[in-house]
Amino acid sequence: MLVLGLNGGIELPHEDLKVFGYGGIAHDSAAVLIKDGEVIAASEEERLNRVKHTGKAPLQTIHLCLKRLGITFADIDKVVITTREQETNLLVRDEFFYRDSLHKNTRELLVDFFYQIDGTKYDPNNIVFVDHHICHAASAHFMSGFDRSLTVTIDGESQEGYAGYIISAEGTSFKILDRISNENSLGSFYISVIRMLGYHQHDEYKVMGLAPYGDPSKFRRMLRKAYVLLPEGKFKINLAWSTALFDFMTPRKKGGPITQEHMDLAASLQEALETIVMHMLTHYQQATGHTKLAMAGGVAHNCSMNGKVLYAGLFDEVFVQPAAHDAGNALGGALFVSNKFAPDKSLEKLQHLYWGSEIQGNEGLEQILKRWERFVSFRKVDNIAEETAKRIADGAVFGWVQGRSEFGPRALGNRSILADPRPAENKSIINEMVKKREGYRPFAPSILEEHVGDYYEMPRTKAPYSYMNFVLMTKKDKQPLLGAVTHVDGTARIQTVSKETNERYWELINEFRKLTGVPILLNTSFNNNVEPIVDSEEDAIASFLTTNIHYLAIGDYMVDKKEVDKADYLHMVPTRLVNSELKKSIGYSAEGTKRTLHEVRLHFGDKYKKAIPEEIFLMLELSDGQKSLDELADELGGTALTKPEIAEHFIELWSLRLVHLRPSERVAALSAKH
Repeated sequence: MLVLGLNGGIELPHEDLKVFGYGGIAHDSAAVLIKDGEVIAASEEERLNRVKHTGKAPLQTIHLCLKRLGITFADIDKVVITTREQETNLLVRDEFFYRDSLHKNTRELLVDFFYQIDGTKYDPNNIVFVDHHICHAASAHFMSGFDRSLTVTIDGESQEGYAGYIISAEGTSFKILDRISNENSLGSFYISVIRMLGYHQHDEYKVMGLAPYGDPSKFRRMLRKAYVLLPEGKFKINLAWSTALFDFMTPRKKGGPITQEHMDLAASLQEALETIVMHMLTHYQQATGHTKLAMAGGVAHNCSMNGKVLYAGLFDEVFVQPAAHDAGNALGGALFVSNKFAPDKSLEKLQHLYWGSEIQGNEGLEQILKRWERFVSFRKVDNIAEETAKRIADGAVFGWVQGRSEFGPRALGNRSILADPRPAENKSIINEMVKKREGYRPFAPSILEEHVGDYYEMPRTKAPYSYMNFVLMTKKDKQPLLGAVTHVDGTARIQTVSKETNERYWELINEFRKLTGVPILLNTSFNNNVEPIVDSEEDAIASFLTTNIHYLAIGDYMVDKKEVDKADYLHMVPTRLVNSELKKSIGYSAEGTKRTLHEVRLHFGDKYKKAIPEEIFLMLELSDGQKSLDELADELGGTALTKPEIAEHFIELWSLRLVHLRPSERVAALSAKH
């Protein structure tokens, strides 16, 4: 049985509607294909359309899933939508007034949508709608391998009106014990407070990393006024309370300096979250007798909280679904329906997350790299793991791209930036060369699973550590050794690496162990600060060339940068993104002077935009995916910008991922002839 799970909105890439898709404000679009209970393919749309947290319709991920088996929608038995039908119908009817289409309900819209993808007239009766939090719960319980579990989902909010479920799961049966209303949302509570720290939705993990620098006692009494712990594991949140903090602290605006006061508030907030969650879990563990816990929902990405749950020893085993945010609902919905309609097919216990795009073999890689020969040198090596390990041990920072990309928010050794975990200065070095992120945020260690107990304090509670889901204490005698991957409080968000599930990455770490005696590498996601984790070979090359990473290891190829100047970039061909627009506006300055603003922006919030000179604007208008920057500049005629200045502007837009740049195939062909 083939089941396709979909999460996300109904906007197409070129659309810029003012309303949103399934589940309220759509984000984290994804598609997951399951065959007889086994995950065949899965990806988030952001990996493919290159816009973080995109809520656009998951067009490219659908294509990825279908291509994996060489099938069409005609072969799909069930398509799963990750919220209830009545909620989606309300949204579709609202969008009726914003779109050219005449769809009156979700099934009509989806049938038409699927037809546009591959010409299949899909049977609307085979579209199944599953409650948002049931999808979260199914993703956790069914992937855990547990027969029985207390399954808890916690997130921001859902269109159905709930921010969490507490479920007693036995086999394939879910008994809902309680629901957390949107009004008492722990996710919304966390966001309401981090606004005082200059952060917003999707920045929660940054504040989690800031918390260990603070003293939770400083705002403990204040935070306790924001929530009430009630009998039977219940609680009540006052979401409006956070505005009272204006009277007791200096709020931080985005990009402003972070003070000790801000660190203290982060620490108090983290403590409050952990207090509430432990209150809830303690009651339901005692009430149900469950010895195993499964969790999902965006709040379950709080690795520090997850670590506290482990060390508390409430449960014998804990499983946190690694793609716990809304993208993981595509997985949960597909699992739920697969089990419902084909209960005789056993569901797989999660072994790994390498379900995304696969890089080409060496022959295909060589052809891709040849197109970039003006900018990179490359050579095939006999043992890529051994050579990479030697260079990392000598201080190099690597982009490492192998096999299929990971599903979810973590780079787990196939789309990673890797470095020596020992020198503490590597944290600042990597931040400066690629991440451009807050200096307080920690990097994660990848450790061979057979050595994890030698370096970390292992809780009595069992858990899979392969997915960077849990923060553990680093053993005190090992903390000085692991300066780059040990946080200020002596903790680490670890990833264990198994030879069975990722042999090449295991071999790399093992080669590093042979050289240094340390079976660990610093692992962070391969991307700069404005883009999602790289997915394709071209993504990796673009990120490599627009950061200061020393080397790229892709497949069996070792790639280095060539010395180039601005003139070399004039041979590049610019391409506008499908989900972008050029915007010209006429307004007035503060002095009342008329002014014209030119900018390029993406159709996903105001975060993705950049003001540009008129000449660059006009060149983008003229771009056709064939002409080089040099040719476009000549076509434009005389400008106030020199050609090197034009190249510099386009390099910046490329670094911001607001345009694509690629080598001209005509120029590459001429170079090959000579």
